[in-house]
Amino acid sequence: MMRPIATTRSATGIPTGRLAVWWVIASEIVIFGGLLGGYLLHRFGHPEWATAAAHTNTMAGGFNTFVLLTSSLSAVLAHAAAEKGEGPKAAKYLGLTMLGGLVFLIVKSFEWTYEISHGYTITANTFWSFYYTAAGLHGFHVIAGMVIMGFVAADAMKNRELQRVELIGIYWHFVDLVWIFLFPLLYIAK
Repeated sequence: MMRPIATTRSATGIPTGRLAVWWVIASEIVIFGGLLGGYLLHRFGHPEWATAAAHTNTMAGGFNTFVLLTSSLSAVLAHAAAEKGEGPKAAKYLGLTMLGGLVFLIVKSFEWTYEISHGYTITANTFWSFYYTAAGLHGFHVIAGMVIMGFVAADAMKNRELQRVELIGIYWHFVDLVWIFLFPLLYIAK
């Protein structure tokens, strides 16, 4: 079976897929950087935000941090298995990574249900607008990563396209890194 030329050539010395993932991450840094920069500028100018931020669930945010960091570990283990040519093993580790993403989203949904039911909605004040926008955008990236990871895991299970395990792992680590910034800004800095 012939592979597309885009996956077999490299003008830069970096495999095309890896270069593409880094370009995607660079564009995501611009998006999240702008959002977090705007958040910080507003936060410094509005000390009353501490009152609103006090209502975030630090325990849920901390648990979700643990879940995402653990899911990054399974992504690393998937990459290690793929490097050894063990596609089915890599697929199982990717399944654990997706499970971590699912747990993250379930905890977030319970957290949001509680907050919204207590009047902390996106329109309550500017803090909650930033909170839901940043956490929602991050959640969207978790979902996107899980969907793509599902396709990569299906191929890995058949020992096909194992280089993609590394690529989705890079993306997943970026999603986790964004959460490492969001957690203290939204939950701890009160």
